Amino acid sequence: MSPHDVTKAFEEEIGKYTGAPYVVCVDNASNALFLALTYDNIVGKGITIPSHTYPSVPCEIIHAHGMVWFYPSPPVLKGAYPLVGSRVVDSALRFTKDMYERGTFMCCSFTGPKKHLNLGKGGCILTDNERAYRWFKRARYSGRNECSYLEDQFDMIGWNFYMNPMVAALGLLNMGKFYRKGIPLEMPDVEMEYPDLSRWPVFGFGRAEFEDQVIPFL
Repeated sequence: MSPHDVTKAFEEEIGKYTGAPYVVCVDNASNALFLALTYDNIVGKGITIPSHTYPSVPCEIIHAHGMVWFYPSPPVLKGAYPLVGSRVVDSALRFTKDMYERGTFMCCSFTGPKKHLNLGKGGCILTDNERAYRWFKRARYSGRNECSYLEDQFDMIGWNFYMNPMVAALGLLNMGKFYRKGIPLEMPDVEMEYPDLSRWPVFGFGRAEFEDQVIPFL
C-alpha cells in the first residue's frame, strides 16, 4: 500500500462515517478552512463568525482575502457553525455519524486532546462537490497529481498541506472506535472556551449588529 493509498483509505472511512460523498485530508484544520474559503472565492466579501472562536478562523478568512465580521457569542463554543457569507462550516468541535450538511464545505479537526479523533495533527474537508474535491486534492499537494514529480505535468499552483501518511494510518486505525458491533456511534459535540476576538483590531471590522436575525448554528 502506497502513502496515497493509506490517505485515500482514511478519507473513505471518514466519508462512510460522516455521510460525506467526498473527503480530502490535510495537515491541519486551519489549512482546511483556508482551502475551502479560497475555493469558495470570498475575495472582498464580508464573512461573519462568532466573536468567541479559535484565532486561526479569522486568520484564514484574511489569508483568503475576505473581510472578517463578528457577531456576539458566548465564550463557550460547541459543535459546528457556518462562516456566514460562504459555504464553509467550521466543524472543529463536531465529529459524529451522518454529520455532513449538503452543499457545504465542512472543515474538521483532528488536533487537540478534546477532539474525538485526536491524531496530534490533521484535519479534513467534507464535501459533495466533485469539482471542488478534485481541486482540493491538488491544491493540498503543491498543485501536483498523486504520482512521482518526475512524471507529473505541472499546470497548477498549490500549497504543501498534504496529511502525513503516518497520521492518516493512525487515523485509519482509530476509526473503529466510532462503531459498536458495526453500528456507527453518535458522538456528542465538543465544548471549548475561546477569547473574544472582536476586541482585537488586527482581525478586522469588529462586531456586526444583527437586528432580528438569528445566526444559524448547526
